[in-house]
Amino acid sequence: MPLPDIPRSRLTGWFARMIASRRFQKWATRSVFTRGVVRREGAALFNLLSGFCQSQVLMALVQLDILRIVLDRPLSAEVLAQRCNVPADRMVILLRAAVALKLLKARRDGKFGPTRRGAALVGVPGLAAMIRHHDVFYRDLADPAAFFRGETATELAHFWPYVFGGAMQPEVAATYSDLMAQSLVLVAEDSLCQVDLGGVKTLLDIGGGSGAFIEIVGRAYPKIEMVLFDLEEVAPAALARFDRAGIGDRTRIACGSFKTDSIPQGADAISLVRVLYDHDDRTVANLLVKCFNALPHGGRLIITEPMLGGDVPDPAGDVYFALYTLAMQTGKTRSVMEISALCVAAGFDIVAAPEPFRPFVTRCVEFRKG
Repeated sequence: MPLPDIPRSRLTGWFARMIASRRFQKWATRSVFTRGVVRREGAALFNLLSGFCQSQVLMALVQLDILRIVLDRPLSAEVLAQRCNVPADRMVILLRAAVALKLLKARRDGKFGPTRRGAALVGVPGLAAMIRHHDVFYRDLADPAAFFRGETATELAHFWPYVFGGAMQPEVAATYSDLMAQSLVLVAEDSLCQVDLGGVKTLLDIGGGSGAFIEIVGRAYPKIEMVLFDLEEVAPAALARFDRAGIGDRTRIACGSFKTDSIPQGADAISLVRVLYDHDDRTVANLLVKCFNALPHGGRLIITEPMLGGDVPDPAGDVYFALYTLAMQTGKTRSVMEISALCVAAGFDIVAAPEPFRPFVTRCVEFRKG
C-alpha cells in the first residue's frame, strides 16, 4: 500500500509542533539519544537570552578601560576597584563575568590578566571607540517591537549627519570622522587582501572621510595617484594624514557631495568604502550611474562594506549591520546579489566577489566598465 503524499509544509509544521511540546522536551531531556542535542540547543537559547548582559559587560570593561589597564601587568580585584572607583564586591562580579566571556583570565594568585581575545580587543583599531558609541544604539533598541514597527525616533539617525547631505559643525564633523577613520583600518586591510589594485594609475575614493582608506592604499601601492572626494566639512582633514604618511605628493582633495555635485574625472578606478549601505536604493543608483560615467572604458569600481549573507543569513550582516542601518533610517545593508543588480543596472559588468576573510569586517565586490 503506497504511503500518502503529505505536503512538505505539513511535515515541517508537525515536526516543529512536536519539538515545541513540553511532553517531547521532557522525553528528549532524558533520552540518551537526544539529551546532547537538548543541552546544546538549550545553551544556545540561553546565550541569546543573556546576550544583552554580555554586551553590557563588554561596555563596562571598555568604559573602565580594564583590559588596557591589565594588558602589561595582571592586577587584583581590589586594586582594579580602587583605580576604577568601583565598589570591590561589584568589581569582582564584573571581573568574573569577563572571565566567563573569555576576555580575562583569573590567576591562582588572585590577579586578573587579559586572554588572547581580551588583548586582541585592545589592539583592534577603532573597536573600543565603536563599543563606546553603542550606547546610542542601545537606546534606539530599548523597545524592539516599536523599533521594528518603525515607531522609534532613533538617535543614530542624527549621529551621522553627513548621510543627509547637510552642513555639519566642525566639532560634529571631527567626531564622526575620527570614529570612521579608526574603524576603517581593518576594513582597508581586509579589502586589500581581497582586491589587487596593481595596474591602477589613479584611484578615486568617494566618501573617503579623513582619508584612512587612501592612506593604507598609498602605503601598499607606492605608484598609485589618489583623489579623495567628500564633503568640505570633512575632506580637508585628510591633508595632515597624507603628509604624515608621506603620500601628500600623490594625493588630491576634491570637495563636494556625490548627491548634488559631479564626480571628479580622470581616475581609472573608483572605490566606495562603506558608502552604499548608508543610502537608499535611489541614491545608490544615481551614484553608480555617476561612477559609470566618470570611468573610462575598462575602469574598475570596487565596493567594500558589510553585506547581508544572501541565501544564508549570517549574524554580522543580517543581525548587527542590518539593524544598525535600519536605525540610521537612511540606508540598508544589502547582499552581494542586490549590490550586483544595482551595478549591472548602471551599466557595469561584475568581475569578482571574492570570499571574505572576515565577513563581520567587510566584503568586497568588483565591477568593470565594459
